[in-house]
Amino acid sequence: MKTWFITGASRGFGLLIAKVALARGDNVIATARQPQSIVAALGASPQLLAVPLDVTVEGAAIAAAEQGLARFGRIDVLVNNAGYGLLGAVEEASADDVRRIYETNVFGVLNVTRAVLPAMRRQGSGHVINISSIGGYQAYHGWGVYGSTKFAVEGITEALAQEVQPLGIHVTVVEPGFFRTDFLDASSLSTSAEISDYAETVGAMRRFAADANHQQPGDPLKLASAMLMLADAKQPPLRLALGSDTVARVRAKNAAVEQELTTWMSLSLSTDHEAARAEA
Repeated sequence: MKTWFITGASRGFGLLIAKVALARGDNVIATARQPQSIVAALGASPQLLAVPLDVTVEGAAIAAAEQGLARFGRIDVLVNNAGYGLLGAVEEASADDVRRIYETNVFGVLNVTRAVLPAMRRQGSGHVINISSIGGYQAYHGWGVYGSTKFAVEGITEALAQEVQPLGIHVTVVEPGFFRTDFLDASSLSTSAEISDYAETVGAMRRFAADANHQQPGDPLKLASAMLMLADAKQPPLRLALGSDTVARVRAKNAAVEQELTTWMSLSLSTDHEAARAEA
């Protein structure tokens, strides 16, 4: 039996992960700004603790972790799932737009991780799972600011994995593609003001997002089941791409980066100090 701590558990991936974890007998500390909606969706259970949490408030994250530990005694899996999207050109995003999304998607991940890691360090075990996106590996027009928050999560995950590996703690960043959740609904997606010069690029992406809503190729329930397999893995990956669209785009970016690196290799290597070349 594992004990999960899941943020953003009132809907979408978070709710489904909580559901499948409970179904197999695990304990779940499910958090959201309105935790009553979690109980309404999943039903009351001794295995479920629904806790209020605004991830942007570090004190609230610490309190939620303490409540979970008081109830279940340990936290084995942390799923940093809370977050939302921002659709708009980089120039279109206001300073307030950028600050708000970073408060949730980046600082929120840091707040909750800092709140849970002390318990995992005491246990000498645990698994931190950060939900990123294909947008955290490959940037796209219209998703620049949102993607940058996920790029930040990817970098945090890589470093954290190295830091806690000697302590018996695993860290994985999960990169879903497009799944049939409510991510493209107004409840999960913020949009910036529009500048007409971006009509052919970001405007096209806005139209694509509207048409793709609830037509995405990914099955959210299958993602939730995959998360159980990830949590059970003895040697989990640093990165886990989920969805055929993500796999295709990761491969395409890797190939493009390798090609560009080869093309510019001479200039890249030309900047080494002469002393370093002699030592080599």
